[in-house]
Amino acid sequence: MCGIAGWVDYERDLNDQRAVIQAMTDTMALRGPDAQGIWIDRHAALGHRRLSVIDLEGGVQPMYADADGKTLACITYSGEVYNFVELRDALMQRGHAFRTKSDTEVVLRAYLEWGDACAERFTGMFACAIWDLREQQLVLIRDRLGVKPLFYQPYGRGVLFGSEPKAILAHPEMRARVGLDGLRRALTFARIPGEAVYDGMFEVKPGHIVRVSRDGLSERCYWKLEAREHTDSLDVTIGTVRAHLERIMQQQTVSDVPLCSLLSGGLDSSAITALADRIVRQRDGVPIRSYSVDFAAHGVPFHADMARDAPDAPFVRAFVDQLHTQHTGIVLDAATIGSSEVRHAVVNAFDMGWKAGSDLCPSLYLLLEAVRKDSTVALSGEAADEVFGGYRWFHLPNLYDAPTLPWKASRPDPGRVLSPDLFNALRLPEYWADMHAQLCRAAPALPGETGIAKRKRELSYLGLTSWLPMLLDRKDRVSMALGLEVRVPFCDHELVQYVFDTPWSMKTFDGREKSLLRAACADVVPDAILKRSKSAYPATQDPAYERLLQQRMAALLEHPSPRVRRMFDQHALRGLIDKPLADVSINWDRSDLDHTLALIDWLERYDVELVA
Repeated sequence: MCGIAGWVDYERDLNDQRAVIQAMTDTMALRGPDAQGIWIDRHAALGHRRLSVIDLEGGVQPMYADADGKTLACITYSGEVYNFVELRDALMQRGHAFRTKSDTEVVLRAYLEWGDACAERFTGMFACAIWDLREQQLVLIRDRLGVKPLFYQPYGRGVLFGSEPKAILAHPEMRARVGLDGLRRALTFARIPGEAVYDGMFEVKPGHIVRVSRDGLSERCYWKLEAREHTDSLDVTIGTVRAHLERIMQQQTVSDVPLCSLLSGGLDSSAITALADRIVRQRDGVPIRSYSVDFAAHGVPFHADMARDAPDAPFVRAFVDQLHTQHTGIVLDAATIGSSEVRHAVVNAFDMGWKAGSDLCPSLYLLLEAVRKDSTVALSGEAADEVFGGYRWFHLPNLYDAPTLPWKASRPDPGRVLSPDLFNALRLPEYWADMHAQLCRAAPALPGETGIAKRKRELSYLGLTSWLPMLLDRKDRVSMALGLEVRVPFCDHELVQYVFDTPWSMKTFDGREKSLLRAACADVVPDAILKRSKSAYPATQDPAYERLLQQRMAALLEHPSPRVRRMFDQHALRGLIDKPLADVSINWDRSDLDHTLALIDWLERYDVELVA
């Protein structure tokens, strides 16, 4: 896992632009704390910051391949290709010789052998840029689910690219300009594949390849979800899901550095941790490390709400008592979560706006900061709800029948604190409805599929292509800001496609959410967790956290910047600090306050120019 950056320009000699590519690469320093490298050809410059995970000595980048004294291609690469050993064996049989044991060299050699069709052979999470000296073209490749980010911006006769927008913005001729569409994206709890917040900037779509040549840019899709007839019985389906999970965990527990698992006491993380623990014990003779997060109560009793009907701690204890992992519980308090140091670190990580309300991003940062002290790789349960149908909006008609993004149907409008003119210009409800319609049109369906079956497939597609990318981006930004690689086993494309094909009646065969996952892991997950209903990522219920936010907003309003005066309704902002405190995790007033402060932090930190 690393950070990449680069510049291709067919009208400039980039050999004298080392300082620029160095500045772009330096923005990725937190993503890759172990090493850095720059490679420059006349029309291409590649930068790399490395987090060493596989082949610690040999996997230095950018990495080039040559023949007969001539360089053929050079790669800068981030991520993990889990089937690299099998691919290396296949390439060796075709005459390729390897200098390292890294997956980076396998990806590069695979490109030389199969061209950009190599992407279809990779299993993993990855984003890479390959400069082909033979064709004088750049090839950008991103994994199927978009676990690893990759952004680009056409520029002159070429392109700028990076793991994060800040790498592109570090170019001296780039500006952080955001139009109305970009601001809509920054305010929306969803993503449209390919779109970015900044004007002129794009992301490589998941499962896509972008080619840059003298003739311009072209794009090719190498993978997408399809609707296929599911003919397996229930028992076979449960067994196949389990077989996929065991295959995935065998692949994703390979690491040359310490590995752990994030444990919430929910079904998803418990299944991952239990299966990984079996493999680690057999291979290394020790239990896996696991980590959980909780919040200091300070006399505040837990209050159940629609997101969490019980605290996580008893379920974490039940898991650890039964499986005896090497467990560490991280306890956070409101003062630490709300500290200016933590918020500054989070804002630095989120250069496209910080969409998560409440304390989720700061608390996630603090959890992963503690994890990073002992581990370099962590397993996480993201995507299980999208794959297996865990969210409330899969099950409640008032949400899944809404003519908008289903998760928006129960959320207040995040633009309520903007100036009236700006709020009216954004037309956010119409934007969300249009986004919903656009994504539904793209959703695959079986011939003749109608009614509830078609709608549930649309919901799965919406979750996997619009909601999940936001969660993956959040986990990537926070973890990589700490130099921690987070692997997401439920994003394996074979598992995703198999369960996507499974009819909704089978996904909920026992009348509950995530029935298939629960049945597939029933023998390794404690009964208390199997019986537990879906619970969201925890949030502090301590009113002291909201009090800290109110104090920050009050201080900001004493001397508001010209940008804040121009973009926000000052009366609405003051209204956020006059509301009574609440001790629940789903508190929309607190969420509005937190989200607004995060939005202002982003606008100020990146000197965003609104071009509306």
